Amino acid sequence: MTNFIPIFPLSIVVFPGEQVNLHIFEPRYKQLIHESAASSKPFGIPVVVNNQLQEWGSLVHVEEIAKTYENGEMDIRTKGGDLFRILEVIREIPEKLYSGAIVNYPQNNRNGNPEVMAQLVKQMRSLHNYLEVKKDFKKEDHFLTAYDIAHHSGLTIQEEYEFLQLTQERQRQEYLRRHFEKTLPVFEQMNQLKQKIQMNGHFRNLSGFDLK
Repeated sequence: MTNFIPIFPLSIVVFPGEQVNLHIFEPRYKQLIHESAASSKPFGIPVVVNNQLQEWGSLVHVEEIAKTYENGEMDIRTKGGDLFRILEVIREIPEKLYSGAIVNYPQNNRNGNPEVMAQLVKQMRSLHNYLEVKKDFKKEDHFLTAYDIAHHSGLTIQEEYEFLQLTQERQRQEYLRRHFEKTLPVFEQMNQLKQKIQMNGHFRNLSGFDLK
């Protein structure tokens, strides 16, 4: 399916199903949000990487305008929807301050391997232990998907954008598996170095080396 959507380009990657809170302050996007909320129709957040508008993004649904300030600025709660790919950017729309785009919606397979997903969650939590952070996903681990943990796995925005373009859950799982295989050993080495530094100055019980 191909259609027109208003767009709100941002230097973030929004994954399907993700909850995102935004502060709206530009006049063009105040207009966009008011219209989106009033019509209950989504808008698109295409990704901006290195100041360049990218082809891929996600539809976003306004769930709540949490607060409206005296100057018209807003705090809003949104939720990510379907993936889209831009076919054409419409920079000027009559009587609108914002831009839009003609997009299509690639098919997105959500069926992954539960065993692989369980291992990815375990690896993500190992990373969090090294970083001394804790993330509550507000649902049981066996319900988590690759989208759920991607933002919490240490990906750069360029990597998140690459990840967004994967339309098979097993592809997304494989991407995260390779990421953790590359990343976790670095943190393990840092943890060992930290322990070694902490041991300096302590009395250590070491066995002598036998000369033969």
